[in-house]
Amino acid sequence: MTANILIVEDESAIREMLTFVLEQHGFRTTSAADYDQGLSAISEPYPDLVLLDWMLPGGSGIQLAKSLRQDEHTRQIPIIMLTARGEEEDRVRGLEVGADDYITKPFSPKELVARIKAVLRRSAPTRLEEAVEVQGLRLDPVSHRVTVEEQGLDMGPTEFRLLHFFMTHPERVYSREQLLDNVWGTNVYVEDRTVDVHIRRLRKAIQETGHDKLIQTVRGAGYRFSTKI
Repeated sequence: MTANILIVEDESAIREMLTFVLEQHGFRTTSAADYDQGLSAISEPYPDLVLLDWMLPGGSGIQLAKSLRQDEHTRQIPIIMLTARGEEEDRVRGLEVGADDYITKPFSPKELVARIKAVLRRSAPTRLEEAVEVQGLRLDPVSHRVTVEEQGLDMGPTEFRLLHFFMTHPERVYSREQLLDNVWGTNVYVEDRTVDVHIRRLRKAIQETGHDKLIQTVRGAGYRFSTKI
């Protein structure tokens, strides 16, 4: 099934270029030119991915990303931020509010398509359908839900995949590079720092129930999911 991409970009030339490139690669597209149009465009049938400009008339991409992550109907939609800001602090801020990836202008069409395909692969339902449970924390790949005593926990698609990998590979230390390969996939444009951001977001999602302690930082080595203190 062809993925539908929502492009939220105020510059018409860039918006038209993105539409042309993506449709040439087999994607279906819809577009919006400002914050309000972008928000209105995110309705059923929901897009499979949102390309979201950092700066928009009427609001910001950061605000729109937050809005999507706070709505139970849209929190699982992958987001790629489009930004002219190249500073690391801005990139990390975009990831922390819920973006799954970012791409800095100017960018090549080849890189753009590669990033979109990588994010879509990562956000696809996991192939392992058996539910897993550790100390009352239950993850069900079929319903795509994480619960504790039947109470749902909210998290983004990347955090879900990261938690699923940890829960199915406990008591072993994984470096950032190994987590990138196993959770994000090989041959993707993702920095090591991205792992730290998503680990932080995952811990926050399961902190209220105390399960964040299961994700342990191993100094100089990486991260481990363990019930042992």
